[in-house]
Amino acid sequence: MQSSSELFPVALISAELRGDLCEDVYLLKPNNSPDSSVELALTRVGQAGAEGVRGVPVVLLHGSFSNRRFWYSPKGIGLGAYLARAGFDVWIAEMRGHGLSPRNEGYRDNNVARYVRYDLPAIADFIVEQTGQPAHWIGHSLGGVILAAALGGGHLEPSRARSAALFGSQISRTYWPLKVPPVEWCARLLLRAFPYLSGRRLKRGPEDEPIGLALETLRWLRLFGRFGDGDRDWWAGLAQVRVPVLAVAAADDVQDPAWACRKLLEQCSVAPRQFLLLGKDQGFTCDFGHIEMLVSKEAQREVWPLTAYWLQHLQLPGEFVEQASAAGA
Repeated sequence: MQSSSELFPVALISAELRGDLCEDVYLLKPNNSPDSSVELALTRVGQAGAEGVRGVPVVLLHGSFSNRRFWYSPKGIGLGAYLARAGFDVWIAEMRGHGLSPRNEGYRDNNVARYVRYDLPAIADFIVEQTGQPAHWIGHSLGGVILAAALGGGHLEPSRARSAALFGSQISRTYWPLKVPPVEWCARLLLRAFPYLSGRRLKRGPEDEPIGLALETLRWLRLFGRFGDGDRDWWAGLAQVRVPVLAVAAADDVQDPAWACRKLLEQCSVAPRQFLLLGKDQGFTCDFGHIEMLVSKEAQREVWPLTAYWLQHLQLPGEFVEQASAAGA
């Protein structure tokens, strides 16, 4: 069944009721990149029986080795389901080769630069076409990095994004051995021997990641590396972002530490911005971890309501404003 999109071919591949929620899965074929085989799965989650009444759209971007189930479990649990029940129009994107998005012909070479130049603009344009308004965007881990790159590269201007929330996302943590050119060269040669990194073998998650993504990360981390592609410096571009930005860090996150998440937020120097640290010292019941900050019973009780509040008001509740201002909000 074809959707009513006039932008590019879009197939509605599934329309189901999941308890009190309705789930529509679209497969987008943007045809806007050199690889014409790219197709992107986009799942819309809303309240059953309220199909004609849509709230403000929110787009959720998963992290590495993950898929839509990070946000929305088969049992209807997750931040995506919570926001849908709160009245938001929730859209869950899956990157190339993840979840319901098939692997494209050039899967091996997929990377953030291709996601932000081609895929996120197509997703944003389709949602604007369907809803008549730009969406809030939320990314976790790599999803937040992709979101930051799209903002810094000018691919998600205010007509496509009304705000951005970055959970456990950073690009400032340094791996000093990679600053030594021979070490970086050897790492690159080793990685080129593989078509992808297996999330299951590495015990990182249910999905694989293309080797192009790992090679791109090496370019960012090497001596004189930069967060950007051949055409644009995304890091410098973040200083021009004007949509509201929220950065959320977890006190017990070793992978993406709070100081690095804060540094990414501070680079958005002219944007309305707030910082939230999830830890006992900040009044939460525990020191959250990288995954637990969004997927845990504690997150369900404490983090999800704060996220919904921020989306509704584009600021945190009063008791969190002081620590937010420390990040320059």
